[in-house]
Amino acid sequence: MVALSPDVLVRFLSADGSLSVRAVSGRALVAEAAARHECRTLGTVALGRTLLGALLLGAAGKDEETVQIRFRGNGPLGHVVALADCDARVRGYVTHPEAQLPARHGRLDVASGIGFGEVTVVRHRPGWREPYTGIVPITAGEVAEDLALYLAESEQTPSALALGVAVDEDGEVVHAVGFLAQALPGASEDAVAKLEANVRMVGAPTDWLAAGGDVAGLCDALLQDLGGRELRRDPAVYHCGCSIERVTRAVALLGREDLDAAAAEGEALEVRCEFCAERYEVSPEQALALLVSD
Repeated sequence: MVALSPDVLVRFLSADGSLSVRAVSGRALVAEAAARHECRTLGTVALGRTLLGALLLGAAGKDEETVQIRFRGNGPLGHVVALADCDARVRGYVTHPEAQLPARHGRLDVASGIGFGEVTVVRHRPGWREPYTGIVPITAGEVAEDLALYLAESEQTPSALALGVAVDEDGEVVHAVGFLAQALPGASEDAVAKLEANVRMVGAPTDWLAAGGDVAGLCDALLQDLGGRELRRDPAVYHCGCSIERVTRAVALLGREDLDAAAAEGEALEVRCEFCAERYEVSPEQALALLVSD
């Protein structure tokens, strides 16, 4: 049995500094997301690809920058959302995780599951006056192609992006991996052509892991004959910052009138975090106490 790679995000740079390559493996975090949201296979793959894509795009950030990806399609999955930071932490959800479609040409029909619409990418960094937002149409619905279109059109960065989530016949996540290769300003035509050839040679990233490779070796292969050095390595994790304190503050926004009514009925308010599916019970008295203290 092939050993599974740990969840990790690596960043590489070519020897001359003109090419950037990142790769991520995230089997455990995709499996956790699928379990938390009770996804069927279609939702697992669509959400998993989006989580991996957010990690790769978020890796370009710094100073607590975050990136949010939202697919707003007309398919049965509804919205597919992922939010990642520059430290390889990610969370997300799919509106209808129970949705399922027949296979198409022997493969999960993720494109029909997402449907047509638009994909929005929002980058935000503390200290910015307002976030940067880019919107492009969903033309493929396979996630990677649509994010590559966003990078080319909204960030003017032609990119090779591949995202793969492999599941077994029971719907369990076997591999989850992706890579992002980009030419930086000043890259020569020869370097870009070689990178493109290497991308074609590498093929599907899930096949790379299935053959026993890891993401560092994947980056080395993408930079073959171009030289490469690892810049940074981070554990990739499914992480949500929700807490009972944050939830209580959100409940307090209902206002005194609604909270007084709930207190009179003697019922606790149940709140479910959209991103991690964690459930919290907040008593109206707890929320009212915040209003008094504020």
